[in-house]
Amino acid sequence: MRLTVVGCSGSGPGPASPASCYLVEHDGFRVVLDLGNGSFGALQALADPDTVDAVYLSHLHADHCLDVAPFVVWHRYSGLATKPRVPLFAPVGAERRLALAYDADGDGLTDVFDFVPVGAGRLELGPFTAMLVRTAHPVECYAIRLTADGRSLVYTGDTGASAAVVELARGADVLLSEAAHPDVPGLPQDLHLTGREAGEHAAAAGVVRLLLTHVPAWVDPAGQLAGARAVFPAAELVVPGATYDV
Repeated sequence: MRLTVVGCSGSGPGPASPASCYLVEHDGFRVVLDLGNGSFGALQALADPDTVDAVYLSHLHADHCLDVAPFVVWHRYSGLATKPRVPLFAPVGAERRLALAYDADGDGLTDVFDFVPVGAGRLELGPFTAMLVRTAHPVECYAIRLTADGRSLVYTGDTGASAAVVELARGADVLLSEAAHPDVPGLPQDLHLTGREAGEHAAAAGVVRLLLTHVPAWVDPAGQLAGARAVFPAAELVVPGATYDV
C-alpha cells in the first residue's frame, strides 16, 4: 500500500499546499481520500484523474470536498474520461451538497459519480477492507482504516479527542492524523487535535508510525511536530508530494 500526500493544509489551501487530499494505492487500485480546495490541480501532477477508481470524503466541509467540482468539469468535458462513473463514498447528503457546490441550480452529479452513503462500520473499497468510525467534529465525519495484505492505514479526517479514533487505529502501521489546533488555552472541544493530542492518540493506539497533517497556514508546523514528538517520538510532518510505503 502506498500513500501520496496531494494536499495537507488545514481549514483551507495555504501558500505551500492545497487543502486535504491523499492518494492511496494498492494492487493497481487508486482511491482518493478527500478532495479539498485546490487539490484537483495538484492531483493531476501526481496521477491521471482517469486512473482514480474511487473517492472517499471524510465529511462535507469545504476544505475536504470542494474540489469535487473541478473533477466533475474534467470528467464531463475533457474527453479523457473512460470510466462511466466513479464511486464516491461520503456521508449522507453528499449528493445534494456537492451538486449545489457545483451549480446554483443544484443539477445532479450522478452522471459522474456513483454516490455511496457511508456510516460507522465496515465496507469493501476495491482491494481494501475499510472500517469507519464517527469522529468528534461538528458535522458528520468518519475516520477510516484501510487494510490490505495485512497492512493498515488510518486517516482521522477531522476530529477532536476521540476514544473511538484511538480504537480504530489500534496497532495500525500508519496513523495519518490531523493536528490543526495550536497548544493554547481556551480551544473549542470536539473540533480538532493539537500536535500533542495527535501524539497521545498514536501512543494510546500503539501505531507504528504517526504522520501529522491538516496544519492550517497560520499555525506553526514545527510546534505541532514538537508537541507530537513529546509523547510519540516517531511522529513526522507530511509535505505535499511526499509518498509513504505502508
